[in-house]
Amino acid sequence: MTTLTATRPSTTRPLLTAAAIAGPFFYAVAIAQMLTRDGFDLREHPISQLATGSLGWIQMISFVLTGLGVIALALARRRLITEGTGRRAVPLLLGLYGGGFVVAGLFPMDPQNGFPAGAPAGPVALSWHSVVHSIGAVVAFTALAVACIVLVVDAVRRRSAKAAVGHGVVAVVMLLPMSPTESSLQIALTGVVAFTWTTLYAVQLRRLTDRRTR
Repeated sequence: MTTLTATRPSTTRPLLTAAAIAGPFFYAVAIAQMLTRDGFDLREHPISQLATGSLGWIQMISFVLTGLGVIALALARRRLITEGTGRRAVPLLLGLYGGGFVVAGLFPMDPQNGFPAGAPAGPVALSWHSVVHSIGAVVAFTALAVACIVLVVDAVRRRSAKAAVGHGVVAVVMLLPMSPTESSLQIALTGVVAFTWTTLYAVQLRRLTDRRTR
């Protein structure tokens, strides 16, 4: 990070707080539903399928709020980092990352593989909203991967090996091909990596902001 400004700290700090809790919030909601909704099995059903059925609105709201949390990170990053590699690209890419989750929440996938109760026992033909959901997810994870690649370049230029390795690992995970047999588990683990990065990066920016505004 080349230049960190202290503009509008009173509003930037809440943005970073929202970003930091976005991932834990998403997985807390998802895990609570996994444990309480009959028939859900993460080995067969992706987390996105929790957005189906009579209680699907819970997961839909979770997707949207989580996406808004990531967009908050994009806004905070744009305010704070005014020079250096990625000063314009990274906020834009993070905005796409968050926007992809908002889209995924607004357009749920289809009931299938026996979930929720009464759904067809196997896969079904994709509806238009399921296609939009999938596109939103792909855009989100791809945008994060590209953002991390830009941050790797920035870290190399700053000779920060630790940051370069961290961002690089996240980029690789986001771009791994999807397993044909374990896709539900892979998507869940990819999300864990993505949101762990989101939380850690938001916390890092928050600490730097606090240090510069003392």
